[in-house]
Amino acid sequence: MQGMFSILLLVVSNIFMTFAWYGHLKLQENKVIGSWPLIGVILFSWGIALAEYMCQVPANRLGFNGNGGPFSLMQLKIIQEVITLVVFTVFSTMLFKGESLHWNHMAAGLCLILAVYFVFMN
Repeated sequence: MQGMFSILLLVVSNIFMTFAWYGHLKLQENKVIGSWPLIGVILFSWGIALAEYMCQVPANRLGFNGNGGPFSLMQLKIIQEVITLVVFTVFSTMLFKGESLHWNHMAAGLCLILAVYFVFMN
């Protein structure tokens, strides 16, 4: 159960992270923050990143086997990277209509699935 809660927090964290890193581009495109100075956009993104860290840090503490969780440090990192790319793929294809998936993106996704397999292999 601790592992599932850790993964859930990683998903929420990555949603915040993706919006902090790339959401301002969509807001600029929609003319919501188009006239903001760069420092304003940076501070806005930092505020969102704070919410990300409030999920990311507990996710890693709960999931890490050194704290009683089920995952090694390497496993946590691979899980986090796969979640990041899945969230980013959904985000970019849904919000940025010019972005689409191609065969090489799918091949990279397959490599990530293999990375998860190998990192959990004994």
